[in-house]
Amino acid sequence: MADPAFRPALLVVDMQEDFCPPNGSLAVAEGRDITPLINTLLALPSTTLPLKIATKDWHPPNHISFAINHHDPPKQPFTDTTTITNPSNPSETYTTRLWPAHCIQHTPGANLIPELDTTRLTHTIEKGTDPRVEMYSAFYTPLTSPRVSDSGLTTLLREAGTTHVYVVGLAADYCVRSTAADAAREGFVAVVIEEATRAVDPAGWAACKGEMEAEGVRVVGWEGEEVRRLFRGNE
Repeated sequence: MADPAFRPALLVVDMQEDFCPPNGSLAVAEGRDITPLINTLLALPSTTLPLKIATKDWHPPNHISFAINHHDPPKQPFTDTTTITNPSNPSETYTTRLWPAHCIQHTPGANLIPELDTTRLTHTIEKGTDPRVEMYSAFYTPLTSPRVSDSGLTTLLREAGTTHVYVVGLAADYCVRSTAADAAREGFVAVVIEEATRAVDPAGWAACKGEMEAEGVRVVGWEGEEVRRLFRGNE
């Protein structure tokens, strides 16, 4: 019998060519290796998992997060940062890491990887489309006064009656983390499945997990109760 207090959704974050070896411009080590686990989740029936949502970075070429777009002085990806300002409120700013150009709209690097079973997806959300702001989270940017680049994901989840949001994909310490934290902030039970994600900086993953848990996110194992609960709905 279905549990009315448990209506999960799956968020598959940024499983795109540019985030995956061997040729991605911002490849996350072992990023492709998590696909079989994600496909196992995608194969669950809609009665068990009604929403299966993929996200894609979908950047314009002049995106502020690309180191190549900073010239005075020139900046380097991974090591340098930039300050992002709310376009509607100059007093609200934050600092973000700079990256190689990646997931540029309508380029092969922005495509979801072919191994991913996209036929099972119910929705795809494109994020990071505003060249002026970074958007790790599938929900919205960190800028709140006023809110910038809200994807509409919160509304989609709430209209479906979602209670639990399971987050997988890339990268664990950036877009997965931010998406899960915002899911928790919006009142959903946020669950990150550790084996179904990989980090840009693996050495910092243990500390990142602790920070996520402090933000209200559950970081769980594939064999744990939270994941088994998904599959019990298919029994």
